[in-house]
Amino acid sequence: MFKPLNHRITQWHGRRVWVVGASSGIGAALAQALLQAGARVVLSARSAPGLAQVAAGHPLAEVLPLDVTDATAWARAARTLQQQGAAPDLVVFCAAVYRPQHSWELQADEVAYTLQTNLAGVYYGLQAVLPGMRTHGRGGVAIVASVAGYVGLPGAAVYGPTKAALINLAELLYSELHPQGLDVYLVNPGFVQTRLTARNRFAMPALLSPDQAAQAILQGLARGRFEIHFPRRFTLLMQLLRHLPARWRFALVHRATAESGTP
Repeated sequence: MFKPLNHRITQWHGRRVWVVGASSGIGAALAQALLQAGARVVLSARSAPGLAQVAAGHPLAEVLPLDVTDATAWARAARTLQQQGAAPDLVVFCAAVYRPQHSWELQADEVAYTLQTNLAGVYYGLQAVLPGMRTHGRGGVAIVASVAGYVGLPGAAVYGPTKAALINLAELLYSELHPQGLDVYLVNPGFVQTRLTARNRFAMPALLSPDQAAQAILQGLARGRFEIHFPRRFTLLMQLLRHLPARWRFALVHRATAESGTP
């Protein structure tokens, strides 16, 4: 049985983890770290070739392609896992899309796609997995948001609000599900070197590799924390920023983005 929150997760052997968004970036690195730690990992994403590459050489890996924007596909995938007789102990929601854009650059199709992938896809997944977890009184979910959700930052007109919504959702889920014996984790990374952040046109402070991010997540789970944020030398400053009076916060954001070259 998956240990309740506030207990250390130091042993992954025998646990089944479903990583959604596992074909690249943080999701791929986390899936590989879990496999190396002895977990049975179900890897999902739209890219079947990408998933196959991540799973290569790992007998405990199972590839289950999934379009997170399709609620029917979520339900079908969840049924597949249930029929195998071993429901996931933990579901990690890591799928995301991102394009730097300002509020005057919005395009309806891109806005809809980002909202569907980053936000609606998580809701579809919760609809698919939470009823079974509640019935059995076990399991957990980990939602990968971002420190971009802490504060409204220029250049993240759609991505930032989706991550802010996920932070709010994770807090709500914890309040509702933890009393029922289910685990909820919120993961807020800083800048991680992926194909998404490669689109940024500014210097990214405290940039981590995907492998470093994966290890930070595993360490956070081992400490039994609700919120896992990293690297702390950067994320603690971001947390402080969001608690400052608005006038100070806006001035600091303007100064920081101007110095980084962000319009």
